[in-house]
Amino acid sequence: QVQLVESGGGLVQAGGSLRLSCAASGRTLSIYGVGWFRQAPGKEREFVAGIRKSADNTYYADSVKGRFTISRDNAKNTVYVQMNSLKPEDTAVYYCAATTSLITTSPAPYAYWGQGTQVTVSS
Repeated sequence: QVQLVESGGGLVQAGGSLRLSCAASGRTLSIYGVGWFRQAPGKEREFVAGIRKSADNTYYADSVKGRFTISRDNAKNTVYVQMNSLKPEDTAVYYCAATTSLITTSPAPYAYWGQGTQVTVSS
């Protein structure tokens, strides 16, 4: 089993920045990649960014390209997403998820999920 814990969410004004962290524990050797998803009230859960564990490949939703940066520290079993130039549209619960098979924009292949952390961007 893999356990994921997100942290770093909070309230920020439009144009501000936050950095979210995702700490993994348990059977982390089984992880192929990690993705960040978000879900706003009344909306479907959507892919934000992803990164492979053993390569530099990164993936971003069009809505966050140029503003968000995903990174990792494998020694700490931690994945980060730096979020700059935040907009009210970024307001959502952000989830960290781990896949043992592939990185995709669909939530379905991700077997492990964190509890979520709230990000609220005020106008």
